[in-house]
Order: sequence, then C-alpha cells, then structure tokens
Amino acid sequence: MYKTFSEVKQALSAGRTVVEIVSDYLSAIEANKELNAFLEVFETTVLHQAEAVDAKLKAGTAGKLAGVVIGLKDNICYKGHRVSASSKILENFESIYSATIVERLLAEDAVIIGRLNCDEFAMGSSNENSAYGPVKNNLRLSHVPGGSSGGSAVAVSAGLCSVALGSDTGGSIRQPASFTGTVGLKPTYGRISRYGLIAYASSFDQIGPLTNNIEDSALLLEIMAGKDPMDSTSTSRPVENYTAFSTPSKQRIAYLKEALENENVDAEVRELLETIIAQLRAEGHTVEPVSFPYLDYLVPTYYVLTTAEASSNLSRFDGVHYGHRSSQAQGVEETYVLSRTEGFGPEVKRRIMAGTFVLSHGYYDAYYTKGMKVRRVLQDKTKAIFAEYDLLLLPTTPTTAFESGAVNDPIQMYLQDIFTVHANLTGNPAISIPLGHHSNGLPFGIQLMADAFKEHELLNFAQHLVATTP
Repeated sequence: MYKTFSEVKQALSAGRTVVEIVSDYLSAIEANKELNAFLEVFETTVLHQAEAVDAKLKAGTAGKLAGVVIGLKDNICYKGHRVSASSKILENFESIYSATIVERLLAEDAVIIGRLNCDEFAMGSSNENSAYGPVKNNLRLSHVPGGSSGGSAVAVSAGLCSVALGSDTGGSIRQPASFTGTVGLKPTYGRISRYGLIAYASSFDQIGPLTNNIEDSALLLEIMAGKDPMDSTSTSRPVENYTAFSTPSKQRIAYLKEALENENVDAEVRELLETIIAQLRAEGHTVEPVSFPYLDYLVPTYYVLTTAEASSNLSRFDGVHYGHRSSQAQGVEETYVLSRTEGFGPEVKRRIMAGTFVLSHGYYDAYYTKGMKVRRVLQDKTKAIFAEYDLLLLPTTPTTAFESGAVNDPIQMYLQDIFTVHANLTGNPAISIPLGHHSNGLPFGIQLMADAFKEHELLNFAQHLVATTP
C-alpha cells in the first residue's frame, strides 16, 4: 500500500492510474473494517474525482497533489457530504459548504476518500468517546490509538489513505501520532484557516496533517496555510517554502527539566530523550535544561478555558436550530433538554457542564478570568524561552498507547495531554515524530516545539532528527 506521496508518484510513473490507486485504498479500507477508522467512505465521489485527475495528468495540467488520497477527520466540512463530529446530535447532517482547507486541497487535485472517526466533538485522548464506537490501534487491536484524531492516525498508519487531516485542541494530532508511529503536526494558531472546522474551543483549535513522513506534512502545510477572509484569526504572514529542506545550522535547543524528571514518564521514553540530547550535543548543538515551574498548571488551565469555550460553541446544537431533535419532547423546554440529553455523549456533557459552571455568575472571575491570567503567564514564559533558544525538546506522551478501557478516571485521561497542551495554550507550532520503539513492541513519539510561525525551522530540524536518530 502507498504510505507516502512519493510512493504514489512512483506508482503513477510506473503506469498506475489514480483510479487504480484509489481502488487499492478502498480494498484496504474494506479489509480493515474492524479498526473502525472510517465512519463513511465516499466511494462514488472519490472515484469520479480520481477519473478527473487522471484526465488532468494526461493533459499535463494536474496540481501538486495529483494522486494523493486524503481522509478527513469527521469535524471538517466537505460540501455535499455528511459531517457529524462523531456525535449523535449531528447524525445525518450534510454540510452545505466546504472548509477552506478542503477547497485548497481539491484545487491541487487531491482526492478525498472519506470521513474518519474521532472522539465526539474532538473531546478525548483515546478515541473511546465516539458515538459510533471506538477506533482500534492497528498496531495492537487491544490498545487505543489516542485521540481525538484517532481515526486519522490509524488510517495513515495502516495505509488506508496517503495522508489524513486532524484537528489539535490540546494534542489531538500529536498524541495519536505518538501512539501509532506517525508524524503529527500542529501549526501555529492562525497559520491554517479554521473556517469549516466544527469548533470545540475556538482559541485553541488548529487543523493539521497526519502523515507517514515529514515531507508530506510540509507539503500539506504549504498548500493549506495562508490568509483566509472567512477566518479573522488566520494570519496574513506569507507562506514559506516548507518543503525546502537543508542541513540545519547549529541550533540552541532547550528541554524542560520538569518534563524529563517527571515521575509519570516511562523509563524508555526518558532514556530516548537523554540519548537524543547527548547525540545533539555531540553534533555541536547547544542543548540545555530550562526550568518551567508551571507544568502542573497546564492541564487545569487548559480544561478551565476549553470547557468554557465548548459550553459556548456547543450551545447551537439544540434540536431547534439544527441537530438531533427528540421525538419524545413535548413543548419548547423539553425539546431543548431532551434533544441535548439524547444527542450528546457523557464526556461532551461533562465538559459542557464544567464550562457552564466556570462561566457562571459568581465563579467567572475565580475560574475563567484566573485561567486567562495563567495563560498569559504561560505565554510570557514560553516567549522568554524562545528568545534564547530555537527549539524545545519534549516527550509527546508519557507512555506508549494504553489498553482500551484501562483509563476510566476522567482526570487520569486528561493527564495524558500533559506535554501537548502547552503548545495550544501558547499557540506555538509543535510536531510529534516517531523516533521511539518501546520494548513492549509499541512506538512512541518525541515532540519538538518552536517559536510562533517558525514551522520551516521546526520541520527542517525534525527531518534532521529522523535522519540521524538510530
């Protein structure tokens, strides 16, 4: 199966057609249904698209992504196709417009094969919260793939599509990338338009790619990035040539002392980090520990602020404007109450209730306002680190993938994101690269973070690490 764009291009050079490549992926999806990665396969439209791209290839007018087969996380809108955020409340809802990124990818002749399972409304770290059943980790079926973009990560890891798109609110691209041995990139907040992404927490959400190599992540970022008049938070900074890789100059690299010494970090994850630090020093890079005394405040701050935004964003799904409407309801109040009670799953309800509480009269200043102040402290401290260093080296996750059902306590589940929420709270770009292979047979990722809008440097150094780490 074609796991990278370069493999797709080789197949096209050898005489394969895009229709044949798509057919191969469709067969692979059918053979791997037990993974539950896809909620829906767009079989008819993807084959029509493939025929059109084949015609363009013959005419010599095809775009940069001709032959690339993309899976969309089920919270990214695609005109004329269903999108549900893996929730019963949006069951059978068909989008009337496409996300900006979908339009940009289609304009370069990518073809879209289907929508991928995720935690409901992107709320989760294990992909066990979907209304349509959990996604299984293709590397070990008894284990979780990570979340919330678990379907996207598994589809890429198992070779069910060339690349996939996810969204990252607190690590939802990078954490499943770590658990499935794939590359997960969260760009700087505002680098990619969020227009057409079903919002969870608007000041945190960022769309990004999951791929099997860094070149494909760089190419997708190059095409998706850029100002969008439909998203006022998207940046007008020029898009760099992210695919231009070169040998990096000597870098100043920091690592968080508190992260490396954290008692919850698996011994083999810590060991690999120490090996990479020694290797980078031997190459002549400056690698130094920095103190980040706020590690224990990251997850609480994240959940205060994101649940508040979720409470606001999800108020529109009420069974009146649109979404699931209860057939049992009598009268206006019952319609609202029963529709939302039946439509939302337990984790979404928990976060809406928490968010409504922190925004409520009498608690707003104690929780939400304080959370915003802490966020500013975190941003200032992170800026201070990047004033002195080019990159920050971290674990992506404390451990490898855990068994399905093994983490039942919501707080323990939230702590799975301890090393990934940092980049969302501060808006920085971060990438998880699959450098680790544990003695338990499962992969794990190492994370790099850079200063805002330094994706080119981030990707370039990540490529160097992949090439030089044993």
